[in-house]
Amino acid sequence: MPFPEWFHALARQVSNRGRWGDQDELGTMNLITPEATLRGVRAVRRGESFSLALPLHFDGPQTGRIPNRINPVHTMTSINTPFMGDPDKTCLSDDMITMGVQAATHWDALAHASYEGRLYNGHPAATVRAEMGAMRCGIDKVKTIVTRGILLDVARAKGIESVAPGTPIGPEDLDEALARTGVFVEPGDILLVRTGHMRHLTAGDKETYRLPSPGLSARTVPWFRERDVAAVATDTMPFEVWPGESEEVLLPVHLLDLVEVGMMQGQNWFLDALADDCAKDGVYEFLLSASPEPILGGTGSPVNPVATK
Repeated sequence: MPFPEWFHALARQVSNRGRWGDQDELGTMNLITPEATLRGVRAVRRGESFSLALPLHFDGPQTGRIPNRINPVHTMTSINTPFMGDPDKTCLSDDMITMGVQAATHWDALAHASYEGRLYNGHPAATVRAEMGAMRCGIDKVKTIVTRGILLDVARAKGIESVAPGTPIGPEDLDEALARTGVFVEPGDILLVRTGHMRHLTAGDKETYRLPSPGLSARTVPWFRERDVAAVATDTMPFEVWPGESEEVLLPVHLLDLVEVGMMQGQNWFLDALADDCAKDGVYEFLLSASPEPILGGTGSPVNPVATK
């Protein structure tokens, strides 16, 4: 059954296809220019940094509902092993991790979603292959992410601890949160949308954290597109509201953001400590460093985002 007209109308409205050339695989990452990076540098006032990542741990946010997204399995491969055979001399310990690239705090690559047989910019979805991964629009195409970040604390703007599960966040909610920051969104900025939903996970309640979940409505996609945002990250598992607003399209925000706008999405970002600090000093802009691991052909990547104020 084809997608409804409302979805196709939104897709036409927000499409960046061909904007940076027919071969482009970076999408809105192109907006992170030296000027955008310097804007982030100028936002640093105190030099205090906040990690926005969850620990890589076997008891992470995944519950097994998506079988291929396993929490990190940390295995020691050697423990105090003599490098040259003498235990009284140099000894080394090594370990390894097996995990889903989107299991914890991560970026979705543009290759993560497709529909009608295509990825961002019209690249064929068939270029994602079992033996090579994403030959087009993979996370390895994104070398660095250093720009200005802006926190949109939707929960605090509403005067609540967290947005209720299943609640869609619309453009009006983003406007309300942005008004509290005292700054204007400029091309190349990355926006971090806090719902407060992460508090369930940090309290040990993974089931409540996972689904249903508050999240972005499809109505927010034009809002981000009009402001030329480089990327958006949230403190939820699905990024967009779940259950979705329409039974006609599964994960419409993923399809619109990744395939049409060419805008990467971040999920499972820990924003609470940063939000507390922003509420305390009234400064909601910062330098954001959030480069992905260069996984060749990856459809996503774990990341340790760092906000420096």
